[in-house]
Amino acid sequence: MANVLQKDKQIAVIGALAEGSSIRSIERITGVHRDTIMRLGVRIGQGCARVLDSKMRGLSCQQLQFDEIWGFIGKKQRHLTANDKSEYGDVWTFCAIDAETKLVPSFKVGKRDLATAKVFVDDIAGRLKNRVQISSDGLRAYVDSVEQTFGTDVDYGQIVKTYVADGGQHPERKYSPPRIASAEKVRITGNPDMDLVSTSYVERLNATTRLHMRRLTRLTLAFSKKLENFEAAVALHFSYYNFVKMHKTIRCTPAMAAGVERSPWTVAELVEAAR
Repeated sequence: MANVLQKDKQIAVIGALAEGSSIRSIERITGVHRDTIMRLGVRIGQGCARVLDSKMRGLSCQQLQFDEIWGFIGKKQRHLTANDKSEYGDVWTFCAIDAETKLVPSFKVGKRDLATAKVFVDDIAGRLKNRVQISSDGLRAYVDSVEQTFGTDVDYGQIVKTYVADGGQHPERKYSPPRIASAEKVRITGNPDMDLVSTSYVERLNATTRLHMRRLTRLTLAFSKKLENFEAAVALHFSYYNFVKMHKTIRCTPAMAAGVERSPWTVAELVEAAR
């Protein structure tokens, strides 16, 4: 496929995918068949996963925030039947962000359970070279995973939010998030700075992810049919986010702010690195 599709077309396709365009809209804009777009996206996405794995090493992150973002494969969990594939249903992307540099050092796709959380936290620990402060929501799996992975060599606090659902029937609020009734900060391990215990940055990252990754855009038909394709799309998104996308708050890419790279990448350089 790479010998057939011209390089400039590949760059245009990957750039559009990374910016959140749907496969069919890219087909209409570029004239590249949707099956070719799909295969190219999966191949480059898998290459991006390898790039992230090799580049995100020996990091000096100081304040990490953990969270997970919901999606689904094939169909939503409540619609599953006994004959459906095991990969179908809800899928969660666990991700971390450094509050200072906005770098996303790691992510893990899987179920919202202890097994996935443990793999995710293990991967984070293997990429750091210093003691770190971690913030997360009240998911119990994080507590067990951090304890098993870091032991006492971490400063960890949770912010536990209590939500109040709107009991009234208001159509205009059908898709609005529930109201936060209270938020309590809890010290879990070590001596975290409680003023810095927050999940604001990672929750904002989730919004960015939904905007730039079509498979996670709410109320859309652009969901994944295969777990392999979903994982490749997530890897492409976070590679683009770390190495290519300039952030206004830090005036550079997260990879530059974290000292991983000295200059921003172009989409062409990302495609070349992911081959």
